[in-house]
Amino acid sequence: MNPTDRSGTVRTTRVDTTLLVELNRPHALNALDTVLRDDLEDLWARTATDPTVRAVVLTGAGRGFCAGADVGDLAGERAPRGPDVDAELAFLPGPALDVPVIVAVNGVCAGGGLHFVADADIAIASDTATFLDPHVSVGQVTALEPVSLALRVPLPRLLRLALLGRAERLDAAAALAANLVTEVVTPGDLLDRALELAEVVAGNSPAAVAASRRALRELDRRLLGPSMVAGWAAVRDHWTHPDSSEGPRAFAQRREPRWALPDTMEEQ
Repeated sequence: MNPTDRSGTVRTTRVDTTLLVELNRPHALNALDTVLRDDLEDLWARTATDPTVRAVVLTGAGRGFCAGADVGDLAGERAPRGPDVDAELAFLPGPALDVPVIVAVNGVCAGGGLHFVADADIAIASDTATFLDPHVSVGQVTALEPVSLALRVPLPRLLRLALLGRAERLDAAAALAANLVTEVVTPGDLLDRALELAEVVAGNSPAAVAASRRALRELDRRLLGPSMVAGWAAVRDHWTHPDSSEGPRAFAQRREPRWALPDTMEEQ
């Protein structure tokens, strides 16, 4: 594979049987815009046809891992990327690949960046990483990331992340305690440790690893699938609410948002 794929939003490097993937929009803390999503989806499709790849390591360029959805995209008109939640999340590697994905969180991981953590087979972090879910602070519904993390992170912690928005930040130690990640190392050791884990994976039976991984991912899908569908409907339905566009505009203009008043409930 080329060191840089398509538009340059993703960089790839082969390290023996491991594909090292780097989100490469450091000026935007690797926020997910349309181009990056398209490039990732294309990369996973190509990787799935390469039998020499035994593991994937995913990290971010610069000081951030992934700041979630690009606010510029949120402020404009939005349309689903496909007919269902699977199409919306096709930028994630897990469903497309039959090899383990190791996510190495090197900095801020916010909002949609949590999708990569939830999708990972193994997630580790540097001790300078931070985790937050700012959706509600910019007028967005968070109903996918918390649901996708529900089998590993306790509900009280998910509720704090979801409802407090950008005011609730977890450092790496708190993320480890909450099971967001399984290991914390120094920034200088992060990639080496991720590649070391990938090498261990590659030393195991590829067929046994793939079958084991499929069984566990099917369990995850059966338990969380209906809730993900419902969550996607809640996210999509909120797009027409005025807060959905006011939040990103206020963020871009560096002012306090002017939220719409809740609908008056009719007396029963």
